[in-house]
Amino acid sequence: MNINAIDLFCGIGGLTNGLQQAGIKVVAGIDIEEKCRFPYEENNNVKFIQGDLKEISSESINTLYPSNTDVKILAGCAPCQPFSSYSYRYKGTDSSINKMDLLDTFGRIVNDIRPDIVSMENVPQLAKEPIFEDFLKTLSDNNYSVNYHIVYAPKYGVPQKRKRLILLASRIGKVDLLPPLFIKADYPTVRQTIASLKPLKAGEMDLSDPMHKSVRLTPINIERIKQSVPGGTWHDWDESLLLNAYKKKSGNSYTSIYGRMLWDEPAPTITTKFYGYGNGRFGHPSQNRALSYREGALLQTFPKKYIFYDKEHPISTKELGIMIGNAVPPKLGLIIGKSIIQRIGD
Repeated sequence: MNINAIDLFCGIGGLTNGLQQAGIKVVAGIDIEEKCRFPYEENNNVKFIQGDLKEISSESINTLYPSNTDVKILAGCAPCQPFSSYSYRYKGTDSSINKMDLLDTFGRIVNDIRPDIVSMENVPQLAKEPIFEDFLKTLSDNNYSVNYHIVYAPKYGVPQKRKRLILLASRIGKVDLLPPLFIKADYPTVRQTIASLKPLKAGEMDLSDPMHKSVRLTPINIERIKQSVPGGTWHDWDESLLLNAYKKKSGNSYTSIYGRMLWDEPAPTITTKFYGYGNGRFGHPSQNRALSYREGALLQTFPKKYIFYDKEHPISTKELGIMIGNAVPPKLGLIIGKSIIQRIGD
């Protein structure tokens, strides 16, 4: 059968890459951010269309499917910043203005095109929101069989403690998400993912891989990370190193930043600021620095050969963090793709 997919809100192509690994042909990706074009097209050999999906007609999207398509798949991750403390996209802002209705936009396109299969990956909090109920109603009204789960990413091979909502809807019979591939005893770990990379000091770069670069740390943060224990908190520091906020009773329990990762567990959820020691628990397990950009990309399960920029397509380090942190982990895309293929092959 001729199976073709379109990736909405495609970013740099994490979902597209995973779907292609599963054997699904992706014919186009659409995103508002032009800087995503180079990594998306360079790594996936798929056409990138820059534009605001709220302004792109469903008819023009439908024409992207080849005329001989037997199964149409519409996939995507509509940014839902208001429902997540981590996710932000589009110029790196955390504003929810004009973003609440992006899932409605996804629903409008589904309603107009009525593809055979719809896939959506998103934040778990979305399942509690009225806008999600509206999306489910759109699917029901168009005779889709709907199946969604809150997934713990390590169970599917992603080495980070990430939870995501994965929805699969079909007009050609129910699509079930494949059962978990890993149990807690064999979850992929930080060690398995990044231990082979060249050791770095804070502010250093591996000359053989410009992506393997860590940001500089201030002298006081160098002292803080030296006293940070893997899996510990700032409670392990000398009092002289404490931030003023932590000296107050109200700040005593705020321990989600300035931490080191554990070698033999999955990493924390990779955010758009994973490269900053003070932005989360992103301290390297044994080196006195935060994660490098390459390490963040590997923990997001991007292949090591994935190209994010070159001399002709430069980006800022902030933009690079946003691209990586906002991406759908390719291994989740692979599981989604395999789940679809299994249904079509039945």
